[in-house]
Amino acid sequence: MKLYIKNMVCSRCKMMVKTELEKVGLQPLSVDLGEVEVKEAPSTSQLKELESSLNELGFELIDDQKSRLIEQIKTLIIEHVHYNETQSPLKLSALLTSKLNYDYGYLSNLFSAVEGTTIEKYHIAQRIEKVKELLIYNELNLSEIAFQLGYSSVAYLSSQFKQVTGMTPSAFKVLQGSKRRNLEDI
Repeated sequence: MKLYIKNMVCSRCKMMVKTELEKVGLQPLSVDLGEVEVKEAPSTSQLKELESSLNELGFELIDDQKSRLIEQIKTLIIEHVHYNETQSPLKLSALLTSKLNYDYGYLSNLFSAVEGTTIEKYHIAQRIEKVKELLIYNELNLSEIAFQLGYSSVAYLSSQFKQVTGMTPSAFKVLQGSKRRNLEDI
């Protein structure tokens, strides 16, 4: 049986959720971002206990189809931006359509209605957070960061960075990342 969990955005989140599943007596077969497969269907008391412990940790069980779809969109974008070494040649719309088997127009309208922002703006926010992370690590120059994240040019990356953060990448680098946010807060 699959359970869907909101706000799982990193490997640490997966470990925490796995621990909570085991505490309530559920055997996880797989734990992925936003999705967990357990061996047996949980009892009502196990679900209540799991929901309570997950809420304390900042997670949330999702039980309706539209909320699950929104979380799947967010998870795919986070994985696409933060956990891929090379950017997919697919456009974001094609990636989401192929992975979720829904028309992009439907996904876009649903996301905007529920989240109050567009898929594209969410994607841009995730990319800018990744740029901040890479700037802080100081291992890549701006050209390499632009290439790694699939920007067409350094100028475009810099322009988008300034539009979102209000400062240039070099000004941000001087601040050493004081403006970074948790992925789940974006």
